[in-house]
Parts: sequence; structure tokens; C-alpha cells
Amino acid sequence: MKALILALALTALAPVATAQTTPGLSKQANPPSYGAPISLAAAEDLIDRAVTAARAAGHRMAVAIVEPNGELVAFARMDDTQYGSIRVAQRKAWTAARYRTATSTMEERTLAGRTVTLANDDSLPIAGGIPIVVDGLIVGAIGVSGASAAEDAVVATAALAAD
Repeated sequence: MKALILALALTALAPVATAQTTPGLSKQANPPSYGAPISLAAAEDLIDRAVTAARAAGHRMAVAIVEPNGELVAFARMDDTQYGSIRVAQRKAWTAARYRTATSTMEERTLAGRTVTLANDDSLPIAGGIPIVVDGLIVGAIGVSGASAAEDAVVATAALAAD
């Protein structure tokens, strides 16, 4: 009887173990190296771009810009943005900078079965955080929160794309 219970338990856990080692999910190209931190002027410009994109889409959002180590450089919370978005925007930016990847990529990997990311209490694998890359080096990251994760990512991308 114990052997049957053990066999059933192992069978139930097998898909979880397989999901953790899904081919392709553990392989990642070398991310860019870190560079000198983003300046306050450049960070404020990105905040302005993000707020403009958020307004155009009808969103109320919080926007955080951090240096490569994840420390805050600039922040804005649009009027009537939910207070919970303050910390979420900052954590998305922190995660993107410290892990050198977009939080949308982390979210996709988590949803595809790489749930080990959820064990890292210092990461937030939810779209809306993107590293800021200048001349091939990560100089910081942007984090946006206030709408759906996909809409947060759209606003962050728009802020980085505007030139």
C-alpha cells in the first residue's frame, strides 16, 4: 500500500519536475554588462515620456527609474494612481536592473513552467520593468505599474522608444 501511495505521489509530481527543466527556458544569451548609472536628467525625461504615454492610453500610473544596482533615481505617481502601484513600479524596475532582463521575459518563463523564480522573494516577474540600455550597457531600468501588466509594459516600452 505504501509503495502504491509513493508511486502515485511521484507520478503527480513528475509534471512539476519536468516543468522546472523545460528545454530552452534555462538557456539565456549573455545579457549586457552594467554601465555608469543613468543621470537624473535622463531619468526625468523617461518619466515624462512614460506619463505622456500613460495619459494617451487613459491610464493612471506610477513610474520608477533606477540605477543598475536597483536604487531609485526618479519617481512619479500620476494623480489618483492606486497607492499599491508605487511599490510595484519600483520593484519592477529593481528586478529588471538587478536581473538584467525585462520582467515580461521573467513572467513568460514563469508562466511556461519556470516557477523557481517565484522562490526569489526579491524579484517581481510581472511585465512592466525593462532595463535601460545605452551603448550596449545597462544604465538602469524603468518600472511602470497602474494598469494590466501588458499595458504597463507597453507604456514602459513607449517611454524607452520615444526619441
